[in-house]
Order: sequence, then C-alpha cells, then structure tokens
Amino acid sequence: MPESTGTPLLWGGFTLFVLVVLALDLGLFHRKAHKVGMREALLWSAAWVALALAFNVWVYLRHGGERGLEFISGYVVEKSLSVDNLFVIAVVFRAFAVPSTFQHRILFWGILGALVLRGAFIWAGAALIERFDWILYLFGAFLVVTGVRILLPHKVQPDPRKHWALRIFRKLVRTTDEYEGARFLVRKNGLFYATPLLLVLVVIEATDIVFAVDSIPAIFGLTRDPFIVYTSNIFAILGLRSLFFLLAGMIESFAYLKYGLGLVLIFVGTKMLGESAVHIPIWISLMVILFLVGGSVGLSLVKLRRERVVLEIARRKGE
Repeated sequence: MPESTGTPLLWGGFTLFVLVVLALDLGLFHRKAHKVGMREALLWSAAWVALALAFNVWVYLRHGGERGLEFISGYVVEKSLSVDNLFVIAVVFRAFAVPSTFQHRILFWGILGALVLRGAFIWAGAALIERFDWILYLFGAFLVVTGVRILLPHKVQPDPRKHWALRIFRKLVRTTDEYEGARFLVRKNGLFYATPLLLVLVVIEATDIVFAVDSIPAIFGLTRDPFIVYTSNIFAILGLRSLFFLLAGMIESFAYLKYGLGLVLIFVGTKMLGESAVHIPIWISLMVILFLVGGSVGLSLVKLRRERVVLEIARRKGE
C-alpha cells in the first residue's frame, strides 16, 4: 500500500476510539428513541467538528503541515459531498413516512455500516494504487465525468420504494408494511419479518455505496496516505447524523450546492490527471475547494433570501 502515517497502534487506537464513541452515542446519549431537536443537533454537530479539528491539530503536530492540510482537505470534501447524501436520505425518509423518533436509530446503524464499507473501499483503493499506478488516471477521469454529470440537468428523483436493493431484499426476506416501534425485525406466527425500518436501512446502505464510489477517489486525489484518507472520511461520516437533523428543513434550499460539488470533483479529477505534469500544492487545492463549496452555499442562500423577499412583496400586494 502507499506509505501511511498510521502505525498498527494508531490504526487500532483510532478504530477503538470510533467504536467507543458509537457505543456511548447509542447506549448512553440516545438510549431512548426520540425526536432530535435543533438545539441537540447543533450541539452534536459542533462536538463532531471540534473532535475533527482537534485530530487535525494532532496530525499537524505529529506529521507536519503537509499531512495536516491533506486531512482537512479530505474532511471538507467528504463533508461537502455528504450534504448531497443527506438530501437523498431526506427523500427516503419522506417516501417511507419514517417517524421522526426513529430517524436517529436508522442513521446510527446506517453510519455504522458505512464505516465498514468505507474502510473496505479505502483498503481496496490503496491496494490498487500500490499495484497499478495508472489507476489514478482512471480515478481522475471518473471524477471528471461524474462532476460533469452533476452539472447537467437532473431527471426526476426516482422513487426509493422501487430501489434495486429493495427489490432484491424483498425476494429474500419476508416483509411487513407496519412499523413495529424501533424494531427492524418482528416475529409473527413463528416467522421473522423485516419492518419498514429495516427496508429504509437497506436503501440508505445501498445509496452510500454510490456516494462512496465518488468520495473515496476524490480524497485519494488529495492524499495517498491511507490513514489520512480513512480518518478524514470517518470523521466526516460520524457527524452525518447531527448534520442531517441540523439541516433537515434547509437541505433543499442549497440550490447551487450540487454545482459546487460537481466543480470540486472536476477540479480534483483534473488534478489527478495532470499530476505528473503540474503539481498543485495541497494548500492551493484546499483554497479552491473552500471557494467552490463556500461560493455555492453563499449563492444558494442569496437566492433563498431573494425568493423570500419576492414572496413577502407578493403577500403584501395581495392584502
């Protein structure tokens, strides 16, 4: 694999830290199913970001500024791409009419599955890069194509209830149409049935595979260090639940975010394709990423404000 700053002790320590945090989250702080309010979501979001920044400082002090910038760049890219993932999750929750009290539970297990999945993707990506240098160009071309596709007009959002993973799952497992509290499985007449809660989890996990295919090559375009790729990715995912509840009512307001994300993927892909000819320092990459993401969010908020002003003027004229 490519040279890594992560020793076996660091890999093991970080994995243990993640497992402990997740155990505390579900077993202590969210033991009882409840609706996550704005204040709780804000506090948890701030806590996850603070943990990521503290880890970033540790990376900077232990491994130098280059690795520190690589970590924060990967974290920003993954965090930005995750907002697009949140939009899909919101659509899934609406399609299945998931009660708000059970949404956190689904996201918890969904993220636990994503941690395992991302780890496998990162390991496979690092192994491929070590064996086949040319695959970086394939990753770069893939990111450019994906970015261009994001910029193109989208078709109508497909119905999550007709997801391919769900069709396969229903052929293998008995299902019920009724929610049974926070349970994923219920026993009836001596047989086990999957509740809609488990069906939603299946769709979310299948959807994450698609997003991982985009995000993992993107971070490898910023750093070849598997430990930095893994930790920046995991920190971004750990804060996904609280970010969802924080932005639940605003996700669709970021009208231009997809264009910013598309441009980020095109930039990183182009960087990978031209790396042998022109080396772009990591700090410049970070500035470009922040500009594209921040600019798209800013333009989205300006658009939202203008729409509200127009609606307010129309309301006043109608009075």
